[in-house]
Formats: sequence, structure tokens, C-alpha cells
Amino acid sequence: MFKFIAGPLLGNAAGYSIWEIILVTVSGMMTSVFVFTLVGSRFKKILELRVKKKSPVFSKKNRSIVKIWTKYGEVGIALISPLVLTPIGGTLILVSFGTKKRKIYFHMFWSALLWSSFFGLTIDQILQIPFFGRLLG
Repeated sequence: MFKFIAGPLLGNAAGYSIWEIILVTVSGMMTSVFVFTLVGSRFKKILELRVKKKSPVFSKKNRSIVKIWTKYGEVGIALISPLVLTPIGGTLILVSFGTKKRKIYFHMFWSALLWSSFFGLTIDQILQIPFFGRLLG
């Protein structure tokens, strides 16, 4: 979520247009999605080898992820990834559930467009308020 707030805020401070802010934010998310989709299965195996202690299979975090997966599927995971799971976490979850790569790219792309547009436009409007403009300007 830091990337989706700091990116538009810093982009606005640098004088980028809203389209440039959205492009840079989406590019940043999709870069991590591409990288971790391609190396996701290897990354998962490395983590499994390093973590040897027996942890409960159904922790509170795992239950909530499975609940979102069963109720909303790939769309739900992609929707909450920028806010809660981070693009890397959301991508690794989709890879671990066996989602096809093209579906991961599609869902994460529209999610990145949605949230970068929302935060970019919202921060742009917040900075129009004189108090915040003086505070940050």
C-alpha cells in the first residue's frame, strides 16, 4: 500500500501528470508481478526448505486467504493485493493456488490500474486543499 500512496504523492511533487503517475505505479506493480510469477514456484520451494518448524496448516492468516479465495477467487486476491497482501504476496498466492500466468497478469493488471487511478486521483484532489498544499508543498 505504501507504493500506491507514496508513488502518486512523490509523482505529484515531481510535477508528473496523473497519467504519468498511473503509468509509473502500474509499471512498478507489474514488474514485481512478472518477476515473481516467473520465479514463484522456485521461491516457494526455497521457502519450504528454509522453514522446517511445524507451523499450523490453518493459521488465522491462511484461513482468511482461503476464505477470500473460495468466495471471490482470483479476482478477490488481485483486488486486495495492492492494499493488504502487496503485489508480491498476491502473486505468490495466485501461483501457489495454480492460477495460469496469463490470468495472473490480467487480474493483477486491472487491479493495478484501478488502485493507481484511485490513489492518484485522490491524492491529487487532497493536494488541492490549501492546508495540505502548504503542509506538503
